[in-house]
Amino acid sequence: MKNLRVLIVDDEPGMRRGAFKALRDYRVKLRDFDEEVGFDIDQVENGTEALEAFAKVKYDLALLDYKLPDISGLDILVKLQSQKYDLLSIMVTAYSSLEVAVSATKNGAFDFLAKPFTPDELRGVVQKAARSLLLSRHAQKLAEEKRQVRFQFLSVLSHELKAPLNAIEGYLNILDQKVAGDDLVKYEEMISRSLIRIGGMRKLIFDLLDLTRIESGQKVRELHEVSIKDAVRKSIETVQPDADIKNVKIELHCSGDDLINGDSSELEIIFNNLVSNAVKYNRENGRVDIYIDKDKEDAFIIKVADTGIGMTAEEKDRLFGEFVRIKNDKTRHIPGSGLGLSILKRLSSFYKGDVTVESENDVGTTFTVILKNLSLTDNEDSA
Repeated sequence: MKNLRVLIVDDEPGMRRGAFKALRDYRVKLRDFDEEVGFDIDQVENGTEALEAFAKVKYDLALLDYKLPDISGLDILVKLQSQKYDLLSIMVTAYSSLEVAVSATKNGAFDFLAKPFTPDELRGVVQKAARSLLLSRHAQKLAEEKRQVRFQFLSVLSHELKAPLNAIEGYLNILDQKVAGDDLVKYEEMISRSLIRIGGMRKLIFDLLDLTRIESGQKVRELHEVSIKDAVRKSIETVQPDADIKNVKIELHCSGDDLINGDSSELEIIFNNLVSNAVKYNRENGRVDIYIDKDKEDAFIIKVADTGIGMTAEEKDRLFGEFVRIKNDKTRHIPGSGLGLSILKRLSSFYKGDVTVESENDVGTTFTVILKNLSLTDNEDSA
């Protein structure tokens, strides 16, 4: 539970005491944030003391009496607005009139409360103010996070594309200027490396498109009965050429029910990421074992175990972040977008499941994905 700081500004001691008692033990339940809010309350009796308090303490709410012995509540509002204080003010006065209400609103007051008022009336106004304040701050926080994510995204994207583009440009200049002479064999490695770089950029772009569709909610889900075994076999076929180059043996273990209500394209992305990583980070003459089982709640448990290079505990903790790639001497020359596992994590949540990893450095890694069998009506619950 968090507390909001409240300043009561009123020259009548009885009104200050009454407002203090009404709010002292009051709690506001905010379902939007799934939390409860209380109040820490200070009191002053004139405008001068109020301005001094605002200068020293960051208040969230203010109850301002319109008529004070030195300056009016409207004067305080004007000063608060000019200095852009992040708080909501409620104007309180016995001189209730439409003109005062309009002036208070124009000068930044959130609401208007006429004396005499009941404790419930005060609590009702404060509840609205607290909810509005927290919604506003939450929106500001999300906007700032969005700006930071966009900046990080563009920074990482430019970095990930800059290196391969520079390399390809360098190779093309060598080819164009025939620096290595007229023997075409000398240029074969340059062409091969350029194609590898282009493949990496294509993978990055496709992963970005997948992630964008998922996060934006624009991906239309088409749920139907899918064979997990068949989906895994397609992924194995896709990655088999790479496995053959490293002489990595891939074996699928599934003897029971393998039918799930799912989206074929989502399952393809999930298994392509799992199987391709198991091969890509494996050793020469290694193996990949894929197990498909069910738990007691009929959720599918898919394990993909490899005999690859493994990870340290620190590397494993960072694994599912966007644009996160484990970079060390063993992975430096292995291409990747750094997005595959974050996409995998997101997609597994669509099936009310999760993905976890166990790994031992220089021994191997096992990814475990849990997928629950959805109702076909979950078509409406797209990303």
